[in-house]
Amino acid sequence: MTKILAVDDSGSMRQMVMFTLQSAGYEVVEAADGQQALDIAKGTSFDLVLSDVNMPVMGGINLVKELRQLEAYKYTPILMLTTETSSESKMAGREAGASGWVVKPFNPDKLVATIKKVIG
Repeated sequence: MTKILAVDDSGSMRQMVMFTLQSAGYEVVEAADGQQALDIAKGTSFDLVLSDVNMPVMGGINLVKELRQLEAYKYTPILMLTTETSSESKMAGREAGASGWVVKPFNPDKLVATIKKVIG
């Protein structure tokens, strides 16, 4: 089963993401911020990481940078799921190593389709 790490500081957003992805047949592990996600990722391998950008402790862009330093996550797809729409933010995400950008509020069908496209 495909395993996804969903990272967002909003509990309600994590619930929506988890419901959407579990309904599509994915195994989902959640984290409330980038540092928690990094700690989880160091001990478990995931097929995809889905992360918010603006979070306390460690934001999504820094999480991407940290994950890309780990051998196990050099090529793992990382999608940003965020309200950020500025080209500066998207460029920072791309430069950090993010694979794609999904804007909140998300359409559940489009999110699943994007994930399927990215992980094959």
